[in-house]
Amino acid sequence: MRVRGRPLVAGNWKMFKGPGETAYFCRALRERLDGIEDVDIAVCPPAVSLAVAVQVLAGTEIAVLAQNVHWADEGAFTGEISAEMLRELGVYGTIVGHSERRQLFGETDESVARRVDAALDAGLWVIACIGETDEERSSGQTELVLRIQAEAIRDAVGSHEQLVIAYEPVWAIGTGKTATPEQAEEAHAFVRTIVDVPVIYGGSVKSENAPELLAQPHVEGALVGGASLDLESFAAICETASSVARR
Repeated sequence: MRVRGRPLVAGNWKMFKGPGETAYFCRALRERLDGIEDVDIAVCPPAVSLAVAVQVLAGTEIAVLAQNVHWADEGAFTGEISAEMLRELGVYGTIVGHSERRQLFGETDESVARRVDAALDAGLWVIACIGETDEERSSGQTELVLRIQAEAIRDAVGSHEQLVIAYEPVWAIGTGKTATPEQAEEAHAFVRTIVDVPVIYGGSVKSENAPELLAQPHVEGALVGGASLDLESFAAICETASSVARR
């Protein structure tokens, strides 16, 4: 991953694809995406599938990222995984603060910032997620929410060269709704005034809407959810990003 100056497309598999399916998918993916050189591409399997993804994708430019990481090096944190454990596996980076972690598992701006800091300190790349709910957007609080979340990350780590922000409006996660290209561009431009790192878009990204989204000046890639589980769909988004990068 080099990110600066080139789009990043990352597939968040969430709780899909065990080790067997991951091995099959990654073998097909490395063949399907062979030759794409102007896009950073990553897959984010569930924890049990990280090792096989690293093995199958070794020797390619496709990075393997985890979906979460803890801030401590070790300790009595049942169910958690440390940054050093991920590094030992050969994992390149991690998602932190995804809206599902915030909404379903109680992640806070403080805990997200601590996880980001620990991961970057260990040498991992980080995709840190921020975004507003439907209620917050409807009440005109979008910029306030994005500022609070982005500043928590910025104050912890600054504009770190291995940090990427993912703007993912919560109302567009798994709902089929997508921010318009104009809404995404406005949010990304605003986030860049707070923390000077690449900002990618996440929220029901599909091959159909990727061209318009990725064509926006401040949209520097995509964090893809459901569409990343299908080989052709994910490949099409990567190819769109490549096409945009060459313009």
